[in-house]
Amino acid sequence: MSASMPGSVAPRRQGFWDWRAACNFIFGGAGAGTLVYAAVMSPPSAGPGLLGLALVCCGLLCVWFEIGRPWRALNVFRHARSSWMTREAIVSLPLLGVGLGAAWYGSRWLPWLTAALALAYVYSQARMLQGARGIPAWRHPRVVPLLIATGLAEGAGLGIVAQLLLDPATLPGWAALLLVGLMLIRELAFVAYLGSLGPAEAPTRARAVLVRFGRRLVGLDVAAIIAAAFGTIEPGQAWAVGLAGLVAAFAGGWFKFTLVTRAAYHQGLALSLTPVRGFGTTRPGARPGW
Repeated sequence: MSASMPGSVAPRRQGFWDWRAACNFIFGGAGAGTLVYAAVMSPPSAGPGLLGLALVCCGLLCVWFEIGRPWRALNVFRHARSSWMTREAIVSLPLLGVGLGAAWYGSRWLPWLTAALALAYVYSQARMLQGARGIPAWRHPRVVPLLIATGLAEGAGLGIVAQLLLDPATLPGWAALLLVGLMLIRELAFVAYLGSLGPAEAPTRARAVLVRFGRRLVGLDVAAIIAAAFGTIEPGQAWAVGLAGLVAAFAGGWFKFTLVTRAAYHQGLALSLTPVRGFGTTRPGARPGW
């Protein structure tokens, strides 16, 4: 038993949520952030709003494909009291309807209502991930503000790209500053999350994955901030701000893919005492992989 015990009880990476589930968080969070960005524009911009709605639909489509029996997907609406996945699905219905109305009519209050629903949507996503109690890297409370922060940063980046492609004249001068501020907030949220994910909070392999990705996230965000600063300082170089937005969105999506598919180790089993066969004395407990 002692020879096989570490491998049998050590944390293993989950295989139930794959790239399709990760894409729900990637597209859904970025789409919600884009809808919030569209609302803060003055006047509200229809291009980023439509892009945000399309991304939310792509995320929902991915999770629909991820379900083992997709034609029974309507059952997701039956557990509003206990399931954040159900709440995400419920919020998505008025979000899509109000978002389309905001893009069609162009009124001032509909985009703000869309933004409020988008925040509720990304919050439901974050709580859904945190609700997976068997995955230490997911269940930590600081994963919720981190997912919201990265969704807003991704949305600002994609909203800027949409404006530059559709109507560059509508891009305000403070858009780059907003993007930089949201990326800095994301960095602070990631550092706080990773700093609180100590040896007693997550398996060694999960923390190693997140630490290794953290260096890449810092590098991408620094590159995006430099590009945004260049595009702001140099007249006629708005493309650099768009490049910063793409990098910010890519970094956030990469993080969520890493969190869902790479750092998702089960907590494994902990033994208070190691049993022995036959005669002898028990040995101290073990927690392999931590």
